[in-house]
Amino acid sequence: QVHVVESGGGLVQAGDSLRLSCAASGSSYAMGWFRQAPGKEREFVAAIARSGGSTYYADSVKGRFVISRDNAKNTVYLQMNSLKPEDTAVYYCAARIAPYFMVYRTSNDYDYWGQGTQVTVSS
Repeated sequence: QVHVVESGGGLVQAGDSLRLSCAASGSSYAMGWFRQAPGKEREFVAAIARSGGSTYYADSVKGRFVISRDNAKNTVYLQMNSLKPEDTAVYYCAARIAPYFMVYRTSNDYDYWGQGTQVTVSS
């Protein structure tokens, strides 16, 4: 059983920064971040390959968010800058076994999910 655990959520003001962390047990995985706001469907945020060299971002966060990883710690990070109220959501981390350079952008591509961490951005 693969365990995926997110941390780092919280309440911040618009324009602030926040860093989320996600640790996955076992070996290295392709990882992704998704978010779900109240009354809305879960949406893709960012993804990173096992290599760390391939990343992909949703247009809504491109230029503000940065996904990175530390393979020695089996941990992925989501650095969120210039946060906006519309970034308010529960953020989920997801993992899957994958080829070294592959990046995945849809929730159906992932097999293992964390419990989510709340990010609230006040205006």
